[in-house]
Amino acid sequence: MLLNNKIIIFFAIIIIAIILRKIFAKTILQGLLKLTSKTKTNVDTEIVKAAEKPLKMFLIVFGFYLAFRSLELPQNYNLTLTQVLRSCIIILIAWGLINFSKTISELMLKTMNKCEVQIEGIFVPFISKGIKILIIVLATSIVADEWGFDVNGFIAGLGIGGLAFALAAKDTIANIFGGLVLTMDKPFSIGDWICTPNLEGTVEEISFRSTKVRTFAHAIVHVPNSTLVNQPITNWSRMGKRRITFNLGVEYSTSITKLRNCVAEIKDMLVNNKDIHKDTIFVTFDKFNNSSLDIFIYCFTVTTNWGEFLEAKQDVNINILDILEKNGVSVAFPSRTLYMKSE
Repeated sequence: MLLNNKIIIFFAIIIIAIILRKIFAKTILQGLLKLTSKTKTNVDTEIVKAAEKPLKMFLIVFGFYLAFRSLELPQNYNLTLTQVLRSCIIILIAWGLINFSKTISELMLKTMNKCEVQIEGIFVPFISKGIKILIIVLATSIVADEWGFDVNGFIAGLGIGGLAFALAAKDTIANIFGGLVLTMDKPFSIGDWICTPNLEGTVEEISFRSTKVRTFAHAIVHVPNSTLVNQPITNWSRMGKRRITFNLGVEYSTSITKLRNCVAEIKDMLVNNKDIHKDTIFVTFDKFNNSSLDIFIYCFTVTTNWGEFLEAKQDVNINILDILEKNGVSVAFPSRTLYMKSE
């Protein structure tokens, strides 16, 4: 009769725990979510969501613990039950922290950005995974210690295993650290036109293993990050202006007056051209070349867009031709004078 009563109490406690779990889910948790939704930050909402499933499971685990304790088992069984409860609590806490790990990583990024340490969003999954691994390792070591296992040996084994893994995956690790360097230094962003000794194109994607670049032939090239960080990178998209520079050769028969007029008018044309940057404009008679008198022209366009740059350069070239034509000056071309000696 006594045993039957104990069994009834055992199942009654479990049923009560299940009922409490449903009440907790429908009333307390829903109330907390409504309350946190009214606050200015979403961190408290994320905390409640992260703890929701572990708390529900805790009610069931604690219900089973109380149910087994009601059976008045021998002392050694009660000690084992206590160990099981502690282990379950550790696992449930780890579960909640893992659920909250993404929010933790996002908060870390926001804090670093507020401190003017700009970091790309691809750090979120990386930091989140790192936090998850750390939580799992810590929870495993605590549970192992609870059951009397040698934690020091476990940690030493992790160290040796980590070393072996690092040696086996050194290229992958190099690419990951390369991705970290690229993300923190920001030599380029998605959409930038970059040029390296081996590649030129537009960046389409930056991941931890590689960077995806679309070449001007519309081919996709996946470049390992460890390769990119060890190469000089020219970012053409971050130019403040584009350069126009060339030598204009005119014939040696050009008079000094015409030459001076051409230099002055070309410079005046560039200064008054809306597409030319006013800070740096050089137009000078530069040198006596083999077949020409060279006028050195050096300036920058306001635009950095390739198409607009070509139009601005074309406009400059046409205006220079107009100036030469107006002054009666001809463009020189490579020539050689041959003297024939008659006998």
